[in-house]
Amino acid sequence: MAPRRQLRFDPIDEARRQWIAHGWSDAAPGMANVTSIMRAEQILLARADDILRPFKLTFSRYEVLMLLLFSKRQQLPLGKVGERLQVGAASVTNAIDRLEASGLVLRQTNPADGRGVLGCITAEGKRLALAATAELNAALFEEVDFPTREMNNLFKLLRTIRRSAGDFK
Repeated sequence: MAPRRQLRFDPIDEARRQWIAHGWSDAAPGMANVTSIMRAEQILLARADDILRPFKLTFSRYEVLMLLLFSKRQQLPLGKVGERLQVGAASVTNAIDRLEASGLVLRQTNPADGRGVLGCITAEGKRLALAATAELNAALFEEVDFPTREMNNLFKLLRTIRRSAGDFK
């Protein structure tokens, strides 16, 4: 990735200042926080994708592998995959197609109903998921530069947003 030119000012702080100047003071903190969260997501996803690129994975495909790896039988109905990752059927199908083409996942008929399809992680999928996790842990997850207390507080704040949106009870 080519290095970007750093700005001499924080554009989100400037947008907040403009919100206030235009009479939207009540909305300014919300706008600044929502925009900051969206920018942080872009930064973190780009870092994750850079780390996962040598494994020929995207973060969304990595999440599917980890979900299957963590499931009791290391397989799940595709509908459950979408439900737990909070994505639509088309996204699950695309991820499973690509993972299957790479030999990391297999599709099997669900013996419980004979109609549904299970995604099952392969031995190679497990190996790759664990190797990718080691890299993500070392180069991203352990590198988040906040004290533990702040990390826990941030998680609680973001969890409140997710709960309010109906992600879980």
